[in-house]
Amino acid sequence: MPSNQNPLGALPARFRRQRLLIIGCGDIGLRVARGLQARLRVLALTQSPERVPALRAAGITPLVGDLDAAASLARLAGLATRVLHLAPPPALGEIDARSLALARALRRRALPLALVYVSTSGVYGDCAGDWVAESRPVAPATPRALRRVNAERALRHLGRAGLRLSILRVPGIYAPDRAGGTPEARLRRGTPVLAAPDDVYTNHIHADDLARACVAALWRGRAQRAYNVADDSQLKMGDYFDLAADLYGLPRPPRVPRSQAQEQLPLSLLSFMSESRRLVTTRMARELRLRLRYPTVHTGLLPAGQRG
Repeated sequence: MPSNQNPLGALPARFRRQRLLIIGCGDIGLRVARGLQARLRVLALTQSPERVPALRAAGITPLVGDLDAAASLARLAGLATRVLHLAPPPALGEIDARSLALARALRRRALPLALVYVSTSGVYGDCAGDWVAESRPVAPATPRALRRVNAERALRHLGRAGLRLSILRVPGIYAPDRAGGTPEARLRRGTPVLAAPDDVYTNHIHADDLARACVAALWRGRAQRAYNVADDSQLKMGDYFDLAADLYGLPRPPRVPRSQAQEQLPLSLLSFMSESRRLVTTRMARELRLRLRYPTVHTGLLPAGQRG
């Protein structure tokens, strides 16, 4: 009978190869898959049948299912030895029913050995520029962050049932080869940033380094452990956009006081300008043993062919 120690049970040899199930296989999931296909079989849940050919072409076994339709998740039980949960919560409300549905589906049979959930550093709320370690209590201030905290709690409950849960708290993801992965389009629109007295600290991680962090956590992450995943940059938001403008040979964005920004910018953008923190990443370095390929945004914003 399958067990938590041997979740594959007495299956034929072709099924004993370790299997990774990716929930929400977008850009980061594809980067993870590319780095692991030689080591294990990669499966991915997709709600879109139209994505099936593209996933197959990437060497991934697609499974059609919808986190918003719990009945479609039954086949996930006992399927994988490790799970990477990258799917975002719903767009509205304060509850992540998707993560709860996934947890219930996985509990129906022997649990996977490990589950890694990619959350957001927004769960800490505004920290007034302080350094923030994972031991800091969460203080979500937006519905988006509340949904992430709800997901973390649901998955921690699942972890107590016997799997090794690791949570990655991630800030802004960037990469020149990622759709919308650099500030270039925003710079070309001339979107303003906050004046220096009102500016906030912001954190970043290159998409390739986040994918590598996911892999490290799948094998090295400690049970019920949260990890801040960020690079070593210590920049305020306006300075980040100034740096990008200089790298791309574009005009630096205009600086405006917060009172003026509240009149000009959408609420979604203002929410990112209302929280200031600097992430401590000691756990990432020591426990996941992750050495970043792009330790600062200076090294990662330019395409490979343009790096000096």
